[in-house]
Amino acid sequence: MKYAGAFLITALLVARGGGAAQAQSEDARIREIMIEQSITAYSGPCPCPYNVMRNGRRCGGFSAWSKPGGASPLCYPDDISAEMVAEFRRRHGL
Repeated sequence: MKYAGAFLITALLVARGGGAAQAQSEDARIREIMIEQSITAYSGPCPCPYNVMRNGRRCGGFSAWSKPGGASPLCYPDDISAEMVAEFRRRHGL
């Protein structure tokens, strides 16, 4: 899985272009990568409400994201601020 994240970051670098629309598209892809990494790093079966429990049902209110305190996985693009995207760009040289 960690290689998939590295591949996605490399793909972002290759796909870079100019313009505001391209920057918004890159930010959206960075958010997707951050969500994927956050879910992968979560050790339990239900990081996000849309994930599925072992019994096949959606996690919903049983997810870590839905419960206050404890783990706070990133599940939705709105969970990620512009500052978090900027920090991701700095860390990965984008």
